[in-house]
Amino acid sequence: MSAKQITWTDVRAIAERLIEAHPDVDPLKVRFTDLHKWITELEGFTGDPKKSNESILESIQMTWIEELD
Repeated sequence: MSAKQITWTDVRAIAERLIEAHPDVDPLKVRFTDLHKWITELEGFTGDPKKSNESILESIQMTWIEELD
């Protein structure tokens, strides 16, 4: 069974998948260029890579941090 499709608006689902994909990473140390790449490489991600911006990436990063706590 394939992963549920997600886009840029699925912030919590993206954060959860980033935790699974990069369990030993401190989200505060991830550059936005790397974060963008990792998100677009997530299984089930169908969002347009050009539709992200700093605000979206920051929201995903903050949610990733919250999910780790």
